[in-house]
Amino acid sequence: MIMKDDAKGIWPSQSIKGLIKSGAVDFSGEFEEHQLQPASLDLRLGDRAYRLRSSFLPGRNYSVEEKLSQFSLYEIGLIEGAVLEAGCVYLVPLLEFFNLPEGLAARTNPKSSTGRVDVFVRVVSDGADAFDTILHGYEGLLYLEISPRTFPIFVRRGLSLSQIRFFCSAVHCSDSELKSFHQDAPLVRGGEACIEKGVRLTVDLLGQNRGGLIGFRAKRYTRVLDLSLSACYDVEDFWDPIYGQEGKDLLLDPHCFYILASRECVMVLPFLAAEMVPFDPMIGEFRVHYAGFFDPGFGYDKCGGIESHAVLEVRNYELPFTLTHGQMIGRLVYESLTERSVSLYGDEIGSYYQGQGLKLSRHFKDFKGLT
Repeated sequence: MIMKDDAKGIWPSQSIKGLIKSGAVDFSGEFEEHQLQPASLDLRLGDRAYRLRSSFLPGRNYSVEEKLSQFSLYEIGLIEGAVLEAGCVYLVPLLEFFNLPEGLAARTNPKSSTGRVDVFVRVVSDGADAFDTILHGYEGLLYLEISPRTFPIFVRRGLSLSQIRFFCSAVHCSDSELKSFHQDAPLVRGGEACIEKGVRLTVDLLGQNRGGLIGFRAKRYTRVLDLSLSACYDVEDFWDPIYGQEGKDLLLDPHCFYILASRECVMVLPFLAAEMVPFDPMIGEFRVHYAGFFDPGFGYDKCGGIESHAVLEVRNYELPFTLTHGQMIGRLVYESLTERSVSLYGDEIGSYYQGQGLKLSRHFKDFKGLT
């Protein structure tokens, strides 16, 4: 596939489709149209999973298969589906095969519905010395490391838990560019726009439009969660609701998982893509937002996205940490697309999280007061 010399930035859906037609992305079985997102491609689980004794990277000059025998404890078939236990590490070969042209690289991230149930996933490639990073010109399979942190999960072949973005010389928007965009079409609403190395987001601990509901804390020792099902599970079986009040802080317990929401509504313009910085030690010892990709059109009024908040997947680490209302909790970094995407996140392509307030993953039934 021949690329334009000036094609810098994140590739939109139409360019990804061209990549597929050229054979640079091959599929075990037919390509499924729903895999194609406005600025990314969903990756699907293959036929088997390996239970690992530990996570690993193959390192340069080694393939994943060459290292797998050192770390694999046993193999699990996924054609009929299987349970992956919480606290364990698994590796699954993906169905897609890549033969990227020189100059085209990629990075990966969990899908929103994966991160919102505290399933930690990251992609491993042959010769890799970093996760979620696919070097330009890469040829070979990709593998998904899966570690459910709270709930035991049921998965099967063809399920998408991760997504990939392609880019040539990714172009991060400068603060001055973001301020200019914000003047024309507000990137954030409902709070003061603090633009410094991206757009800073703060946490909502009042829940004024949700009867005081500010979030959820994951329960432990639950039944199995089938990730292929939608609107199937009662919220109360897996989550404890959290209610806030004026002047009340939120104490994050160590090693617990929370779903919270940003105070601000956010927007990603059609010619941009965004990503939440997953961990910033300057704001606290916790990880925010496993699923970091925000597609072009998220929160965009013309795509049904008015009042779209960032839902925050928060896992605290070693120390108890207290959050206060309006405290900075994340940073949204924007990048340019090579061209405007013909497909935008929103109602027309059935995007589940458009216009969200505080929203759990698609696996759960509606909860009173939750939008």
